[in-house]
Amino acid sequence: MTDDMDEKSADLKVLVEDLRRQKDTLDKKEETLKKREAELVERLSKASGMTKDEASKILLDEVQKSLTSEIAKKIRAAEERVKEEAGEKSREVLADAMKHGATSYVAEYTISSVSVPDEDVKGRIIGAGGRNIRAFEKETGVEIELDETNEIRLSSFDSVRREIAKRALTALIKDQRIQPSRIEEVVRQVKSEMESVLLEEGRKIAQECGVFNLPVELLSLIGRYRFRTSYGQNLGLHTIEETKIGIAIANELGASVDIVRLGCLLHDIGKVVTEEEGTHVEVGVSTLKRFGLPKEVVACVAEHHEDKPFSSTESVIVWTADAISGSRPGARYEPHEEYVKRMGKIEEIAGSFPGVESAMAFQAGRDVRVIVKPEEVDDDKLTIIAHDIAQRLEKETQYAGQIKVTAIREVRAIDTTKAK
Repeated sequence: MTDDMDEKSADLKVLVEDLRRQKDTLDKKEETLKKREAELVERLSKASGMTKDEASKILLDEVQKSLTSEIAKKIRAAEERVKEEAGEKSREVLADAMKHGATSYVAEYTISSVSVPDEDVKGRIIGAGGRNIRAFEKETGVEIELDETNEIRLSSFDSVRREIAKRALTALIKDQRIQPSRIEEVVRQVKSEMESVLLEEGRKIAQECGVFNLPVELLSLIGRYRFRTSYGQNLGLHTIEETKIGIAIANELGASVDIVRLGCLLHDIGKVVTEEEGTHVEVGVSTLKRFGLPKEVVACVAEHHEDKPFSSTESVIVWTADAISGSRPGARYEPHEEYVKRMGKIEEIAGSFPGVESAMAFQAGRDVRVIVKPEEVDDDKLTIIAHDIAQRLEKETQYAGQIKVTAIREVRAIDTTKAK
């Protein structure tokens, strides 16, 4: 790529030298024309009775028109050549930059997998009569899928639930004590550790982009990329891909790589900040100002959707890299986004009834399980709640086939012996 740039620079130098030679030639012609003009002025003034100044002005205007036209043609030809070569060069830069977008970062969308060492462990995960699986699904809101292999699949539209389930199941397999009470304890523990999980994921994404020493709170926000999608495209994957493309373009154009790197990494930070109102661009700008990021980086975020005119080459590069990553074939999958919204709406409706503690949608929304508060809902009311939820889902949601609503009321009695 550097050799190509050197070759293009040499061609432009030759073009400039050619224009200089043509200018020298025109200067000589102009000098000859001036001599000829003087002779003609003398002869005209004698033949027509004009003064010398009047005859000189008429000839000068004619000569000036001729020279202006010729020079303009030369300039236009040179400009066309430069535009053509610049267009070819820009296509080469973008094509090479897109190759740098390849990443080893893996994003899971609706299914995660956990390996089990043998059939004995798989049997313990199932439990007597399936009691352990039921307890696990109830606590995590994630569906377990088993087959003849030693892979357990965890299925849920909610990537945070799925990550909690994956970490909890991995911990249970190592611990070997797999029973309902232990499952509840481990899941609660993993949920309480999610802040450290976000920090861990944030560090992974930042390091993949070549960014270090960011504030811990900002890294935790970046970690949310791992569990967020936009038009079906995982935000973590999109950010890493965009950053690598942006860095490649910045290197080719001689722009500030550090500004582009941070601008690409943080361009969508507003999408994961849920505590503020406004568009993701407005929230992103206020968040970066709060952390004291350089004004050039803040400008890249403010301008990456062209809400404001571009203020720098780096802003244009961030916008370009974002567009390349988001528009490449297969990058975005809108039906997945619609699927997530539909599942979320089903759970929102089911969880809106009084006395409902939690609601979980499985099987692409065809199976809804509702956990009620036993102190507020008795057995008779349980049946009514299940019926009312089904009726409301029928009226307010789009679905294929049928939706099965299962309402669960669980009563526990716990006592403890005296210490000996």
